[in-house]
Amino acid sequence: MARNIQSLERAAAMLRLLGGGERRLGLSDIASSLGLAKGTAHGILRTLQQEGFVEQDEASGRYQLGAELLRLGTTYLDVHELRARALVWTDDLARSSGESVYLGVLHQQGVLIVHHVFRPDDSRQVLEIGAMQPLHSTALGKVLSAYDPVAHSEALEAERVAFTDRTVHDLGAFEQVLDLTRARGYAADVEETWEGVASVAAPVHDRRRMPVGAVGVTGAVERLCPAGELRPELIAAVRDCARAVSRDLGAGRF
Repeated sequence: MARNIQSLERAAAMLRLLGGGERRLGLSDIASSLGLAKGTAHGILRTLQQEGFVEQDEASGRYQLGAELLRLGTTYLDVHELRARALVWTDDLARSSGESVYLGVLHQQGVLIVHHVFRPDDSRQVLEIGAMQPLHSTALGKVLSAYDPVAHSEALEAERVAFTDRTVHDLGAFEQVLDLTRARGYAADVEETWEGVASVAAPVHDRRRMPVGAVGVTGAVERLCPAGELRPELIAAVRDCARAVSRDLGAGRF
């Protein structure tokens, strides 16, 4: 049986301690409650503080849970609320467009597909919930990179692989694509990630007007771009779907 890592066990115990009882605890209280030497407790607290999981009050010197832990703790609920609110609207989008619909969120320098509605025909399709897509080349990823500062930073730090001859991977050109995405309210991917495949996506916002995901349509280039450009009615339908999900999340009108 694999042995547990003691430092991680102690850090977890510290977070549980700070999450219950008194709102703020001093170093001595934390050390004595966990049976740790003050130096050991301080080292763990310092690391947790650097990562944003713990905050220290400047006036009292006491510790409390940090904002990063709160963000991580609410991510699970946020994703499930997002998916629940999007179910009806993404089904409608798939029916009206005749194409596959994807709902994605930022995850580990990529786009995590959290919902996938099949193209409404009899063709053989594979469910892609849980699949990862790149930030820099897909429509979903470009939307997240354009509207979410964290996604933007991660797209710049990650290796921007040229999947096809059309992939925009140069930093300056990529920033221009993001500017265009913000200006027109949607992103496109025409054979930048997969040959013969095109997609269009728009951002979803929550009640705080923060970007929480992106919704998009994906299909064959000849269907989405019959005249060489994305069909305007398809772009409008995707944007309407994103606005509807955003309204259901409390974002109001966009």
